Amino acid sequence: MNSVNPLKRKRIAIIIANPAVSTTTGWPVGFWWSELTHPYFKFSEKGYETTIFSYSGGACEADAMSDPDDVTRWQREDLISRGFIKDPELLQLVKNTAAASDINVNLFDAIVIAGGQAPMFAMADAVDVQKKFVEFYERGKIACALCHGVAILRYARLSNGELLAKGKTVTGFSNIEEDFSDNAVWNMNLLARDKHVMPWRIEDELRSLGANYMQAGLWKGFAVRDGNLITGQQNFSGGETADLIIQALGE
Repeated sequence: MNSVNPLKRKRIAIIIANPAVSTTTGWPVGFWWSELTHPYFKFSEKGYETTIFSYSGGACEADAMSDPDDVTRWQREDLISRGFIKDPELLQLVKNTAAASDINVNLFDAIVIAGGQAPMFAMADAVDVQKKFVEFYERGKIACALCHGVAILRYARLSNGELLAKGKTVTGFSNIEEDFSDNAVWNMNLLARDKHVMPWRIEDELRSLGANYMQAGLWKGFAVRDGNLITGQQNFSGGETADLIIQALGE
């Protein structure tokens, strides 16, 4: 079933993670700025109405390194996020989110699960997020996950009990990117070399679930669509992911 109405203004629900604590590093973790702001920017250019939700509602915090002004300068070239963060009205959308359970699927054309580190530690308990994601998918609407937000596919099951990811062509944070991240924190002496930043790996898990996992290489912008399921590789893939959603919505 294709529920897209080409005559109606499109509405997108983006879900970002609430603050969490990493069980592997002990660090505070959250969502990743570019995985919210880049799709938001693309959707705004198309005239879409975008609403930001979170797992449980309330104020959300981004992973520090995703801020272009962070001392690490890891995302210093991210002008879109810098502009979003400097806008008081846009920033308020992140500080006052509604809960995922409040999403009325009838009112939206697509759902987007943004990444960051927090989903890897919080998604298992985010039952409402999982349910909404599956509801969008089963109703023929766009169900999208980006970077570590693809962690949702570890848990999302269809009404018949089958894993949503089984047999699907997908992407998500790759093993080579996990290796890069581990090496970065090891080299900065932030983590012992027998420890890993993430408790498990998206690529390995998707393959074990019977999905056809693809990736474009280290830090390459990449997204893939399989029917009404769309996935993006990592934090540099927000634009490519949004483009596939826009295309799927007939624009």
